[in-house]
Amino acid sequence: MHPSNRPNIPWIALLLVLLLSACGGRPPALSTALEDKDPVEQLVSLESDLDTARQESLDVLSPRNFAKAERLYLEAQGMLERETDLSEILLKITAGRVELQRSEQTAQIARTVLADVIKVRQLALAAGAADLGSEYTATEERFLSLTRAIEDNDLDSAQKDKAKVFDAYDQLELRAIKERNLGEAHRLLDQATANRASRQVPLSLAEAQEKLAEADAFVTDRRYQREEIRQKAAEALFYTRRLEQIMLHSQNLENRPSEQTALYIEGLLHQTAEQLNLPDQRDQVFEGQLEGILTSIASNQQQRQDQQDEIAALEATIDQLRVQIASLEGSTREERAARQQLDEERRFQKLFNQVQNVFAPGDAEVYKQGDRLIIRLKAMSFAVGQAVIEAQNYPLLSKVQRAIGLFGQPRAIIEGHTDSTGSAAANLALSQKRAEAVQAYLIANDTLPAEKIEAKGYGSERPLASDQSAEGRAINRRIDIVLIPAQP
Repeated sequence: MHPSNRPNIPWIALLLVLLLSACGGRPPALSTALEDKDPVEQLVSLESDLDTARQESLDVLSPRNFAKAERLYLEAQGMLERETDLSEILLKITAGRVELQRSEQTAQIARTVLADVIKVRQLALAAGAADLGSEYTATEERFLSLTRAIEDNDLDSAQKDKAKVFDAYDQLELRAIKERNLGEAHRLLDQATANRASRQVPLSLAEAQEKLAEADAFVTDRRYQREEIRQKAAEALFYTRRLEQIMLHSQNLENRPSEQTALYIEGLLHQTAEQLNLPDQRDQVFEGQLEGILTSIASNQQQRQDQQDEIAALEATIDQLRVQIASLEGSTREERAARQQLDEERRFQKLFNQVQNVFAPGDAEVYKQGDRLIIRLKAMSFAVGQAVIEAQNYPLLSKVQRAIGLFGQPRAIIEGHTDSTGSAAANLALSQKRAEAVQAYLIANDTLPAEKIEAKGYGSERPLASDQSAEGRAINRRIDIVLIPAQP
C-alpha cells in the first residue's frame, strides 16, 4: 500500500505510546498488537514506502521529516540484525511511519505553496541543470530552505523567498538548455580566442562569434522551440569548427615561403582538375584554373540532370507499358477464370447426378447448396435415445461411402439432428454422439482420412418440419452428410 493511502495514526496517541515505552512501560493492548506483527515484513514494507516517497520527492519537499523516517528505518534494521526485542523493533518502525506520514502531510502543503517553484525546478532538471555543478547545488539548498520553513510552519518566509528561488531555477534551466545545445560551440570559440584567433583570423573569428551570438539570443527568447534551436546550434557549431580549420591552415601557410604557398594552392587546383579530366592549366592564373574547374562541374551536373530526366521519361514509358500488359493479362486471366469456373460447375453437376443415382428415393435426398453437396439420410435410424449404428443401416452407409468416393478426397461434415422432445442439452449431446458414430464408421471403413471428416451435433436447432406431429418429428430426426469438394 502506498504511504499516502494508509490511515493516519493520531500523533498525540502515538507520542504517548513512545513516551510510555521510553519510561519502561507499554500499554498491554499495544504489546499484544505488536506481538502480532512480523518485524521483517513491516521493515520491508517501510523500505518500499520510503522508496516510493523518494520517487515522489518527499526527501526534498519535507527533508527533515523524511530524514527522520529514514534514520528510524536504519535503526530498526540494525536492531533486527542485533536480534533486539521484536516489540522494540516494531516500535521503531512505527515511529518511522509517523515521520513518513508527517513528511507526506508537509509535502502536500509544499506542493500547494511552492507549486510554481516545483514546476520550474522539474523543467530545470529535465534540461540537465544537475550537471551545472555548484550553481545547481546552491539553488537546491535554497529550495530546501523553503521546504524546511514549511516544515517549521513558517509559511511567510517560504512565500517571501520563493520568487528568488523560482528565478534561480529559471536561469538554471536556460543555462542547461544553452549548455546542451551550444556548449561545444562555446568551448571551441573560447579555445580559438585563447589561441589568439583575433590576431591570426579576425574575420573568421567575428563571423563565428556572430553566429554563436545569434543562436544564444534565440535560445534566450525561445527556449522551447527545439527544432529551431537545433538548427541554430548546428550553424553556430559549423562556423566555430570552420574557424578552427582556418586557424590551422593560416598557421601552416604562415610558416611557409611565398613560393611554397603558391605551389600548395596550385597543387590543390591541379588535383581537382585531374579528377575532372581537364587539360593541364597550371600555366593560367589561379582564378582561370578555378573558373575551368567550376565550368566543368556545372557541365557534369547538367549532364547528370539530363540523364536523370531521360531515365524518368523511360521509367514513365515502362510504367505505361506495364499498365497495358497488365490490362491484356487481366483479360486473359478473367477469361481463364471464367472457363475454369464453368468447368468446375459442369464437373460438380456431373457428380451431383451420379450421387443421385446412388440412392433410391426412400434412402436419401441429394441436393446442392452453393459449392457443397448435401446427402440427407432419410432411411437412417437409431434406437430411441441411442447412438449405436444398427446392422440395418449398413447398406445405406455403404451407398454413402460410394457417393463420397465419387468426389475423390472431399471434406465431409457429419451433421446430427434431433426433434425437440426432451431437454435441449440432452438433444444436443445425443445428436453429437450420433454424428460421431457415423464419423467413426466411415473412418473405420477407410472412406476418408480422419482429418477430413468432422462430426457436428445441432440438437433440435435446425428443424425441417413441425414437431407437433409424429411425422414432423421423424423428419427432424436425421443425419446429413455435407460434402465439400477438394479444390483442383
